[in-house]
Amino acid sequence: MIADYSQNHIKEILDEVKTIAVVGASANQDRDSYKVMQVLIQHGYQIFPINPNEEGNLILGRPCFADLSSVSGNIDMVDVFRAADAVMGVTKEAIAIGASVLWTQLDIVNKEAAELAEQAGLKVVMDRCPKIELAKLY
Repeated sequence: MIADYSQNHIKEILDEVKTIAVVGASANQDRDSYKVMQVLIQHGYQIFPINPNEEGNLILGRPCFADLSSVSGNIDMVDVFRAADAVMGVTKEAIAIGASVLWTQLDIVNKEAAELAEQAGLKVVMDRCPKIELAKLY
């Protein structure tokens, strides 16, 4: 369950995924979600910003979508920058669109959502930042 993820587990996920939806994406360059998206783009990932308040706007040159189901392309990983109580709804959306990884940012943990995602076959990482993990790995 929510564990001390091995570097190998994290590396495997970050090597496997090519497309990442960032739920709770911000156009504000001072926000963590913006900084994380910048690093993910620099590492070659295709990013889909998700934020209903920014729908139709560009964030880091990428069109922003209202929700996961609005993205026409395949999404491998869903990276969540939302409060823990919003994670269950995002998890259900991630399952519905066929994502393979549910990842929540630092201090965001929802055990019920993690269990649901794992039961649906998704790999789960909670309370971690891909930007920090990429810096450790590369």
